[in-house]
Amino acid sequence: MSMKKFWKNALNAVVIIFISGGVAAVVTAHVMKTNERKNGVSEKFETTFNQPYQTAMLSNVAAENIDFTYAAEKTVNAVVHIRVVATVQGGGRRQYMNPFEYFFGEGERQQQQQQRPRQRAGSGSGVIISTDGYIITNNHVVDGADSISVTLNDKRIFTGKVIGTDAATDVALIKIEANDLQPIPFGDSDQLKVGEWVLAVGNPFDLTSTVTAGIVSAKGRSEIMGSSARDKVTSYIQTDAAVNMGNSGGALVNTRGELVGINTAIYSQTGDFAGYSFAVPINMASRVVTDLKQYGSFQRAMLGVEIGNPEEVKRDRDTKIKAMEGAYVGGFSAMRSPAKEAGIEIGDVIIAVNGTKVTSPNNLQEQIMRFHIGDKVRIKVDRYGTEKDFTVELRNIQGNTEIIKAVNSAEVLGAVFKPLSDSEKREYGKSYGIQVSNITKGKIRDCGIQNGFVIEIVNDQRIQTPEDFYSIVDKILSGKTEEKGLLVKGFYPNSGATRHYGIDLVD
Repeated sequence: MSMKKFWKNALNAVVIIFISGGVAAVVTAHVMKTNERKNGVSEKFETTFNQPYQTAMLSNVAAENIDFTYAAEKTVNAVVHIRVVATVQGGGRRQYMNPFEYFFGEGERQQQQQQRPRQRAGSGSGVIISTDGYIITNNHVVDGADSISVTLNDKRIFTGKVIGTDAATDVALIKIEANDLQPIPFGDSDQLKVGEWVLAVGNPFDLTSTVTAGIVSAKGRSEIMGSSARDKVTSYIQTDAAVNMGNSGGALVNTRGELVGINTAIYSQTGDFAGYSFAVPINMASRVVTDLKQYGSFQRAMLGVEIGNPEEVKRDRDTKIKAMEGAYVGGFSAMRSPAKEAGIEIGDVIIAVNGTKVTSPNNLQEQIMRFHIGDKVRIKVDRYGTEKDFTVELRNIQGNTEIIKAVNSAEVLGAVFKPLSDSEKREYGKSYGIQVSNITKGKIRDCGIQNGFVIEIVNDQRIQTPEDFYSIVDKILSGKTEEKGLLVKGFYPNSGATRHYGIDLVD
């Protein structure tokens, strides 16, 4: 099954491809430094999971003096094969021609959307991180899955349950009902060095328990994702260990058998391995799954700034910039910006967080992500050659310090939705929309919408299926957007008049 491509370089047609074997959706990747660390791993993570993994002791033994078989034997039993089945809508578009138009000289081809859902299967990998069945994998491996089957290295098969996902970092946490499993010890991805040997363990092409070797060829890699995904976290470990479709969610380990990353994407012209692969650093991933376990969603702390590369900004528009390393502040979030309130200004270049040097915009994201909402951090900026220090209290994307818990969007809305049938579309003269029915207690009733209302557009997005509507609501409720409500446009079939409703989701 072909992988879903999510980025394309217009100059050389090279693409970045997620390396699951199928169904799930595409995502990219921001990170954080907890105040409590223990051997490179957050103490909170250890407490939350009730001794979920073995913490590895770091060693200074040179990689060339260690046999690869030691690391392979320590990790192969902790990497699982994940198979998912998901329902997808339609099969794209098909063309049709009205025969009357053809014979009367109006032979224009039209597009008709196929709405019939069908099931597709896909596969990927996962890493056991606790003795009682918690498994870390990629979001794009399990996103949208109707069912998840997990096969251990000893061939035992379990049903998997999604505990939580984070699209921005492409990290997911799933659970199987099992005990006495063999988790991989956690290493410290911050301590990885370029040129250090690593092993990739996974299930490429459904070939289970496959181990390949390579070196760390770069750290903090972000430009592979382009610059448009401002809400994504892009700070990958780049290696030349061979990975392919099905490796997504698998383990990247050092020669001591310590987990240092979760394999995620490849750089390829063909869809198969072509020399470079990318992994989410385990220090980032462990911070995410701690929150997924506790809250069902990642509690991302934010400075509330729009950032850019200072060297590029100086070249393009602001010649007064002195600092060439760091993160240029080009604006602030629409919600309350803690950085702006602390005194940081547009034109500042953030050069350090709590005394740790900031080398680039994605490096700033990586550092801030390791803190918790409500933490106070020391931010050093270069303001056109003068260094200034500020204390900033980090907030969530909605501008406050409250925990954002995962919720069920269907329950919040309190109604049943169905897509318009082909006959209804012809009758109403519409090509999209969903109809409201069976209204119970919830936001739909509270805003005044009644049974039979046809929803066409929500927050400027056309709605084809109930899933389209739920997706918009989910992003708001989980704090993945700065929006706090819905602007719904539609009509009642008996009148045809357009109506608008506003729905507050974040009180």
